[in-house]
Amino acid sequence: MDGEQDQWIRVPVGDDAARWATRVRCRRVLLVVHNVTSATRLLDVLPLFHDDLGVQLLATCTGSSAFRSGVAELLADTGVPVLPWEQALATPVDLAISASFGGELGAIKGPLLILSHGIGYTKRLAAPSTEHRAPSTEHRAPSTDAEAEAAEAPRRERLPPVFGLAPDWLLADGVPLADALVLSHPEQFDRLAAACPEALPTAVLGGDPCFDRMLAARPYRDRFRRALGVGRGQRLVLLNSTWSPQSLLGDGTGEEAGGEGGGGDDTLPALLPRLASELPADEYRIAAVLHPNIWHGHGPGQIRAWLDRARRAGLALIDPLEDWRQALLAADVVIGDHGSVTYYAAALGTPVLLGAAPLDSLDPDAPIADFIRTTPGLDARAPLRGQLDALIESHVPQPGPMRFTSSVPGEAAVRLRRAFYELMDAPEPPGPALLLPLPLPDPEPAFRTAPLYVLTRCLAGPEVVVTRYADPAREPAGAGDAHLAVHEDTRDPGQLDLADVVFRDGASDDPRFGPPGRWAAEVLERHAHSALAAYVTGPSSCIVRTRGGALLRLTGGPEADADPAVYASAVHAWLAAGRTLAALVADGLTVRTGTTAHPVLVTAEADGSAAGGTRQRPSPTPADRSRSSAHAGDADTPRAGRRSPRTGS
Repeated sequence: MDGEQDQWIRVPVGDDAARWATRVRCRRVLLVVHNVTSATRLLDVLPLFHDDLGVQLLATCTGSSAFRSGVAELLADTGVPVLPWEQALATPVDLAISASFGGELGAIKGPLLILSHGIGYTKRLAAPSTEHRAPSTEHRAPSTDAEAEAAEAPRRERLPPVFGLAPDWLLADGVPLADALVLSHPEQFDRLAAACPEALPTAVLGGDPCFDRMLAARPYRDRFRRALGVGRGQRLVLLNSTWSPQSLLGDGTGEEAGGEGGGGDDTLPALLPRLASELPADEYRIAAVLHPNIWHGHGPGQIRAWLDRARRAGLALIDPLEDWRQALLAADVVIGDHGSVTYYAAALGTPVLLGAAPLDSLDPDAPIADFIRTTPGLDARAPLRGQLDALIESHVPQPGPMRFTSSVPGEAAVRLRRAFYELMDAPEPPGPALLLPLPLPDPEPAFRTAPLYVLTRCLAGPEVVVTRYADPAREPAGAGDAHLAVHEDTRDPGQLDLADVVFRDGASDDPRFGPPGRWAAEVLERHAHSALAAYVTGPSSCIVRTRGGALLRLTGGPEADADPAVYASAVHAWLAAGRTLAALVADGLTVRTGTTAHPVLVTAEADGSAAGGTRQRPSPTPADRSRSSAHAGDADTPRAGRRSPRTGS
């Protein structure tokens, strides 16, 4: 065995595999991975082989993609034996499944089935090296307007072929590369017939397993929203970018920049600070789904670095492999581009606003091209909140995306398993063909360490309106008194010296901080300007200490689901308005964020943890309860009045 073959696996395939394997008569199914993006579609269909003891799953990577990062880890996580590409080409298999066209697929020893890894075949992309293929021959449908066709021909000749529907991709030595080409809608058959009729006999209507998983998970939308930290009355704004310089994240400086459509404007860097400045943090949740080629092309660490300020302001970066579909189901509106995820959003009936919309990279005859032409675009000069709210409230779903994503919704599992086993010339397992349900994501509440610009208004009775903006680029418009609330872990410690409210979160018994009351006392001693310190102990409660030394527990009622730091800002506003602690304890508090009311129970805490210059204050007595709220000289009453806190991260 030469040096290269030293890396070949010996079980369950190999020259002497029968000596070591336990089940030796299995049919072999090879999952051919091009990159992480294509692997996601293979993971969708992998469960169709579950419970079949007559099938041995194998995996390999072609090594032909520019996006190689992350593939080894993904394959390791599947637990399926991974063959080096050279061994995969030398190993006879009963079925090979690929979700891309990269690599020497024609050299695989066994039937080949190719799936789309997006919403069908829509994008133009130059074919890879064609050394193993016959020269490309142009195939077009006859034109009814010869003059128009002649004028259009030079431009079309300059454009790359449509990925997955052109001879450049589909033919090897003049014959179809795949034994089965899975399509999701008959319109794709029509485009295939016009572009490459030689491959039409291999076409199979198999539906869209990714879309079917989303459709099946629709009843759990509220669970996905709660997992992403979307509370009552909040709207989830999902940013979505495919890869390429013309995408929402792209800077427009690549070879394909320019051309027809709205791409290449470097939209996202300008959009993110506007989202923070114009959308109240407690009324909108912001999340981003970025194409796996972005993550694994530039590196996850680089992506997090680029978006660090936005993340500190509360942006949730969604896992591009596991959780993007759940985020799509949870979204109230999507700001996207010409990628598949944006089209999936529209197919689910979600309002879409296009932040980038290049048409030259799309097949003009594909349904997504019509979608891009007719979907409203982001107006960079108009207020964002007005655009988003108006779109959500007036939205009527377009029928096209739902119709063209799959002509057989809910049937992909049945159709694909049938195609798999027919190619293997094997009987299907007796049980039903089923895909895996989408898992519930791990909880990801909004976590903000950027300074918060807070506007408050005290209404009649025990009610305070609180509007917070996370690290706004400019002072937000709005009525009310302003103060600055800063997380203790802020990137800029200088902000703590300006903060009216300092807060943090953690377990109440975390020995690193000591009891919450002691931590709060130390914070107020350290930051003489601050009027209140708040330790968030859980999703519905926090401990606050006033400058006068009073220690209070704030607990959200059954209908309250706001960030408890909001309750602390409401208490600060209450005291700044000259109202009393006694009234807070007696009547509780209603904190309003947007149109949502959060009832809060206020209780006095026993205090044995004061330190330094903060003095202890006893629990309110009946006499205290009768004191007038006009006692502006009370030590617990911070300086009232509107000011303009300076923010920055």
